[in-house]
Amino acid sequence: MTLKLNMSIIIFVIVASLISVALATLGTATFYTSYVPSACYGNQNNGVMIAAASDPLYGNGAVCGKVFKVTCTGPTNPVPHPCTGKSVVVKIVDHCPGCGGTLDLSREAFATIANPVAGIIKIDYHQ
Repeated sequence: MTLKLNMSIIIFVIVASLISVALATLGTATFYTSYVPSACYGNQNNGVMIAAASDPLYGNGAVCGKVFKVTCTGPTNPVPHPCTGKSVVVKIVDHCPGCGGTLDLSREAFATIANPVAGIIKIDYHQ
């Protein structure tokens, strides 16, 4: 009985991991340093683990307040190995019309997942 239960748990964890990876969306990330005011919350301070969404993701503010897990997957320029191997969870608080990436992360969020010297990185992200 215990062996069957353990095998069931292992299979569940593997399937859940595969689903999580399958649901990730590819994109790019940049960073910014001025967090207030924001398009979603005006002058309200939302901390530093935040992000601004590009035009396609922003959807007239529909993404405001949503939380995304973001992981660096590689460089977009000659900076070798910018990724730290960590992921970060950010709340969408702003809109970055015409920005150079899918998500414009706070500098602190960007530095958690990549070397800021890279400036722009490839990412996976999901809600």
